[in-house]
Amino acid sequence: MSTPVDDDLWSAIGDPTRRTMIDLLLASGPGTATSLSASLPVTRQAVSKHLAVLDRVGLVHAEPAGRERRYRVDEAQLARAVAQLAAVGATWDARLRRIKHIAETIQRSRTTTEGA
Repeated sequence: MSTPVDDDLWSAIGDPTRRTMIDLLLASGPGTATSLSASLPVTRQAVSKHLAVLDRVGLVHAEPAGRERRYRVDEAQLARAVAQLAAVGATWDARLRRIKHIAETIQRSRTTTEGA
């Protein structure tokens, strides 16, 4: 696999609430913890904590907006995450093809042995 996997990035993306927050920010543009909490079944404080995790791994960036912070998705970092996912998927596809080949070889061997 040529693209290294960033475990912190995937740990952040692994949470369903954070994925939903990214979806909301992509669909609606920059938002605050308050605006995001209106669309989520969690408190504003929980949204703030989730945003801090996303900010720490670079998936979102905050800009001051009055008393709040307005968050936007970092599309370059999101593209990096997509590339990592594609690389992991390709690696697993190759592993599964090897397993299938081994299983088919074993099956042919058994069929040949039983037929003899």
